[in-house]
Amino acid sequence: MPLIKLPFKPGVNRENTRYTVDQGWYTSDKVRFRYGTPEKIGGWERISEETFLGVCRSLWPWATLSGYIYVGMGTNLKFYVQDGGSYFDITPYRTAVIPLTNCFTTDGTTTVQVTDVAHGCVTGDFVHISNVTSSGGDVNGIPDADLEGMFQVTVIDVDNYTIVSPVTATSSGTPTGVSADFQYEINTGSDVTVPLVGWGSGGWGMGVWGGGLVVTQLRIWSQSNFGEDLIFGPRGGAVYYWDSFSGPIVRGVELASLPGASDVPVVQNFILVSDINRFVFAFGCNDYGSTDQDLMLVRWSDQEDSVNWTPAATNQAGSLRLSRGSEIVTAIQSRQEVLVWTDAALYALQNLGAPAGWGAQLVGENISIVSQNCVAYANGVAFWMGVDKFYVYEGTTKTLPCDLRQYVFSDINIDQFHQICAGTNEGFNEIWWFYPSADSTVLDRYVIYNYLEKIWYYGNLGRTAWADSGLLVYPLAATYANNLVNHERGVDDNMTATPQPINALIESAEVDLDDGDKFMFVKRLLPDITFRGSTAGSPAGTLTVRPLINSGSGYLSPASMGGTSSNAAASIARTATVPIEAFTGQVYIRFRARQVSVKFESSALGVQWQLGSLRMDAKYDGRNSGYGV
Repeated sequence: MPLIKLPFKPGVNRENTRYTVDQGWYTSDKVRFRYGTPEKIGGWERISEETFLGVCRSLWPWATLSGYIYVGMGTNLKFYVQDGGSYFDITPYRTAVIPLTNCFTTDGTTTVQVTDVAHGCVTGDFVHISNVTSSGGDVNGIPDADLEGMFQVTVIDVDNYTIVSPVTATSSGTPTGVSADFQYEINTGSDVTVPLVGWGSGGWGMGVWGGGLVVTQLRIWSQSNFGEDLIFGPRGGAVYYWDSFSGPIVRGVELASLPGASDVPVVQNFILVSDINRFVFAFGCNDYGSTDQDLMLVRWSDQEDSVNWTPAATNQAGSLRLSRGSEIVTAIQSRQEVLVWTDAALYALQNLGAPAGWGAQLVGENISIVSQNCVAYANGVAFWMGVDKFYVYEGTTKTLPCDLRQYVFSDINIDQFHQICAGTNEGFNEIWWFYPSADSTVLDRYVIYNYLEKIWYYGNLGRTAWADSGLLVYPLAATYANNLVNHERGVDDNMTATPQPINALIESAEVDLDDGDKFMFVKRLLPDITFRGSTAGSPAGTLTVRPLINSGSGYLSPASMGGTSSNAAASIARTATVPIEAFTGQVYIRFRARQVSVKFESSALGVQWQLGSLRMDAKYDGRNSGYGV
């Protein structure tokens, strides 16, 4: 029989049926394309055994003049600086130290009620208690020292909340003669978007497509380094500053509290420091002389001065209000300009010099954008996800053609759009988007655009934030296991102390001979696979062949294939990593069909592979609708 090469086109296409996607790939998971052929993606490894609190949705790496590389991390509960694999809590305080007396009430359990009039907490906030002093050295049986430290609160009402003691109280009541100092961190935020059902009740920040008013705002931070230091803030919150000189043992403070501060915004939705002459930008902030938030207002500080926001003839501080849309969603620094997205348009801010400051130019309209973190910038081009398509800006704004558009947007949870995040994987010329499937409230899927080969592929994986920088050896990602992992490191899932295999697969669309006019009889398959890069002694994968009578007719019975397995799997294994040709073997699988699809997958530790050109030993076998060996 003649050997027929199956030249599958690179990329995955699900815009049509399996048969219509001629000579293409239809299904993928944990697989990328390199030089036109599919291969398993690289593994990931946790950076340390430490974990952090909350869901991380913001990562920002930067370097100091002394060579320290820090990573700013914003979660829904805390803000951290990662240094050397350790997570240092630099969450700012919202209050000074507050001395209270006779404020503890116990009920004979580990639950301790705290009375603090107008405490301002929400459930999940953190309070730091110190200097606990009682007449007997304990509070109803709880030693004073055990009531000192950081505690997470559960709110009862505006004047009372509870904490959990590490020691059980021996009696109930409110003892007298007790004093303690209290200090509160800034309020925490939600890890998911919680919308109310109701048509037309909100814009981008208040639900998607009029889907409802947000009850608890998803906590998303923005951050940018100002030289060696960090400027950061949560969406809808104040602007904070962290001085790297004192190291990560010092907490961030409000930018407005620094010496010389003038007219610093008290509320904002996004912060950015420009590469051009270091202006600090606040988007969706309050205007001068007001505390009311203007969702379309842009303000910037004086050049090289993060604390002076008062416009004057002697500086370049200023502001402007954008007109297209209802609120500013996000912004990035690009080449020679700052790109700003509203929920309906894209603007380019350009530095006009003194005294004009910055001017805005409309570069895209009638567009959409799903989240603050859905934009990725690579090779001078901005890519982002809209509510029903992908976009690209490279001097002009265009729709980005997508072979997976129907697959992605027909199975996505629109109520959790705000969680969606994007990032670059520059080593493989990729843009990654992580998004929630229709039945999920967390990010559980990804879709990738390879901007060099202009192809798409997808899979299942949960990541909440992503950072790819020349300062980092590997792309860095935040996980739902409350840790950070280095991607493209190793070949397995090393998120915990016990490595786990990464299940990877690629499946083709349907292939036939002569447009399926005649049946084909296939005797054997000649795989073309390399396991180069594997760490397993005997790396292996499984090749599955699925023959069909007609397009869409379903798979043939096992008997028609001369085997006992419903997927006619053939194991392909070698004991060493060798050149591709060393693995060229043959698999005998007898079947008769009009169309056939093939799938290659691996699910063992230490396996890495790249799939080449599969060949099939096939011949024409008539037009009869019967089938069999």
